[in-house]
Amino acid sequence: MGARLGERQILLGTLPPRGSGREAVKTLRIVLGDQLSAGLSALRDLDPANDIVLMMEVANEGTYVRHHKQKIVLVLSAMRHFAAELRARGIAVDYVALDDPANTGSLTAEIVRAVERHRPTRIAATEPGEWRVLKMAENWQEATGCPVELFADDRFFASRARFAQWAKGRRGWRMEHFYREMRRAHAILMDGDNPVGGDWNFDAENRKKLPAAVTTPARRRFEPDATTRAVMALVERYFDEHFGTLDEFGWPVTRAQALQALDDFIANALPQFGDYQDAMRAGAPFLFHSLIAPPLNLGLLSPHEICAAAEAAFRTGTAPLNAVEGFVRQILGWREYVRGVYWTLMPDYADANALEATRRLPDFYWSGETPMRCLAQAIDQTKRYAYSHHIQRLMVTGNFALLAGIAPREIERWYLAVYADAYEWVEMPNTLGMAVFADGGKMASKPYAASGAYIDRMSDFCGGCAYEVKQKTGPKACPFNYLYWAFLIRQKERLAGNPRMAMPYRTLAGWSPERQAAIVAEAQAFLDRL
Repeated sequence: MGARLGERQILLGTLPPRGSGREAVKTLRIVLGDQLSAGLSALRDLDPANDIVLMMEVANEGTYVRHHKQKIVLVLSAMRHFAAELRARGIAVDYVALDDPANTGSLTAEIVRAVERHRPTRIAATEPGEWRVLKMAENWQEATGCPVELFADDRFFASRARFAQWAKGRRGWRMEHFYREMRRAHAILMDGDNPVGGDWNFDAENRKKLPAAVTTPARRRFEPDATTRAVMALVERYFDEHFGTLDEFGWPVTRAQALQALDDFIANALPQFGDYQDAMRAGAPFLFHSLIAPPLNLGLLSPHEICAAAEAAFRTGTAPLNAVEGFVRQILGWREYVRGVYWTLMPDYADANALEATRRLPDFYWSGETPMRCLAQAIDQTKRYAYSHHIQRLMVTGNFALLAGIAPREIERWYLAVYADAYEWVEMPNTLGMAVFADGGKMASKPYAASGAYIDRMSDFCGGCAYEVKQKTGPKACPFNYLYWAFLIRQKERLAGNPRMAMPYRTLAGWSPERQAAIVAEAQAFLDRL
């Protein structure tokens, strides 16, 4: 793995040196860490006799934000397993390991070195999923002097152009409208021209609190094999100061494992996913959620096969419609929608800050040390698993960031760093558009702001908390309560005209200026102590 240039070790084999009878390389095919799909567009016309696949572990990709240790292990282990599978099919893989002494730590610099080694006639790559990497890719031809062909990433239901066409001329971009169009276009959960069951959306049925008597299923996790254990040791050596622990790593790192994880979800969790998808329970990190976003976003699964598996569960009667529709909406709706938002609005979208929030991210987002039990629970499980489900992200860590006025870029970079499934194209719109309303309503029709009552209704977090969720003010009051009202008061000029915010602003209108000032002062005192 650490062989010197000229003796380069290729995963599970060594390329013959030049002059040994091997023909000149025709195409150098680049596979990035989140492109681990056998049907990747850059691999489709591959000639095993003449082409080489280049895969690179580079330090810069682990440190441009300080990614969770489990996230780095997941990506590197999955890359190594994917390279081994390619090699088993007779494909030559030039694999640059993280600890190769000649490794420059940069994608572009490693591609330059690979071109010097192999002298290809062209470079083939699939368009990167993140804006910053696409900007790198657009410079690869100049950097290497070798023609570069970038293929569209067609592993999605909707192309970037398809979304842009849908969005053009619309005053508001609502996911529900896009989702219905995708359902029609791909004939998913449809009866002819109509949605199965007569309704497009069963969200109203999917907001139940999890009763104490309901047990959650044991989930399929995967014991690290020798390859993963080697990567874990490498990550502890190179990224020892990064957030998170590796003790409970159990993510799928191969396509076979990812398919097992999908089967486990469909059989054991999907039937109750709909009812309890918004619920939270202390000590139960996974509940009925799919846990397949990490392998899906790596390319080990396709959204098409996931939606097909979910629909089959409904058609065969093994999962109810509200569960299947709610899950399909996450994949066919939200995932496709946020990708379209990202590519249509970048690069300016990254700097969105419609509410002019400027507060630094509190240290407890990294340490988990806070007397607010809901936040402590969400951050602790994030540290242990590189995972928390969407309601914890939106209505706990995201809600606090919104109410506290944390700078969008700070909380956005945190989400990108700490979750195993987080890639900028999917994470940034969810953070800026949904969690902290930084885009001013481009994605969401209102801010997802809530007091402690919402968290109490959907979880058991408030029991045993240092604060009292029923108290609105005072030293024992849940901070979400006065932060919520102080947020509405601060943002009145921007939000009072929003029809979906009419009810709380009617309540505020009945408060005296003195009462409002006292709420703002209490919130400010709390924030000053962070």
